[in-house]
Amino acid sequence: MADIKSPVNPLFLREEEIRQGIELLFYAYRGFTAEPDALLATLGLGRAHHRALYFVGRHPEITVSALLAILRITKQSLGRVLNDLIERGYVEQQQGQRDRRQRLLTLTDKGAALERQLFESQRKLIGQAYRNAGAEAVDGFRKVLEGLIALSEPAAAMEEEPEAPAPAPRVASR
Repeated sequence: MADIKSPVNPLFLREEEIRQGIELLFYAYRGFTAEPDALLATLGLGRAHHRALYFVGRHPEITVSALLAILRITKQSLGRVLNDLIERGYVEQQQGQRDRRQRLLTLTDKGAALERQLFESQRKLIGQAYRNAGAEAVDGFRKVLEGLIALSEPAAAMEEEPEAPAPAPRVASR
């Protein structure tokens, strides 16, 4: 017997549905960044600092070039952010052992504490939204985000960028 599948409902592809999805992304990002932005503002820091802290924390000893590839900002912009974070004691920079031209970035204890505080505010939001939506919705959400990333990254640029280091191993919290 033939497997009868109902056709995919294309209603989610209508302009109004697409506009609603875009609008929801804007509102979600606004809510997702509100608490970290407020904390960063008290320290005289901004979202660029937050992104740098996050990825340096996720990839200890990341090279400046790999961080540039992830953030897709100019060297000049990243230089200002990194100099600020280094001067304030949040990030430290060391020469590479194999290649002395490399600058390896790591969070200091102070930087790790700030990154953790920023992460915790966002973890609460994402965690609650994930719990409310359920596993199937979380999987669908991840697929949509991965699809947006894949569609927005030119294939040629992806081949030229240095590969970011593997994520740091996860440690079970007690």
